Amino acid sequence: MGSVIGKAMDENMKKQQDFMLQVNKLTMERQVQMQNQMRERQMAMMVARSRDLFMWYSSFYCVVLVGGVLGFMKTKKPTPIIPLVPLTFIFGYQYDLAYGTKMERMRAEADRILDTEMSLIDLPHGLPTFATIEMGRLKQKDAERVQKVNDLYL
Repeated sequence: MGSVIGKAMDENMKKQQDFMLQVNKLTMERQVQMQNQMRERQMAMMVARSRDLFMWYSSFYCVVLVGGVLGFMKTKKPTPIIPLVPLTFIFGYQYDLAYGTKMERMRAEADRILDTEMSLIDLPHGLPTFATIEMGRLKQKDAERVQKVNDLYL
């Protein structure tokens, strides 16, 4: 009789383990999906910000361009149009970032770095472990206790 109960308990425990495994897998899939959607939203905000900045910068560039050309026509000296040289590079960069393929090129470069130059992105002291996190937490807790004692006596 004891072996029947033991067998039933083992079977029940195996079902619970399978259930927990499925729950953990589902939770992980949801977390990955949520993080990816958050990343996509952040990237969309970054592109929208770049486009908004480009619109403001375009207005500034046009004002400088018209002013520089009018100044050049009046004075016949190139001094008023000299600021257009660096501004043109900045204008081109902002356009490429907002409407060009800059994001795709940056993504390709990031992929290349991840594939071939992993040492560039390694964290100092490696990944945090439970032990290092716990040490930091305990150290902070001790510092807070010392601060409370100091506050009492001061």
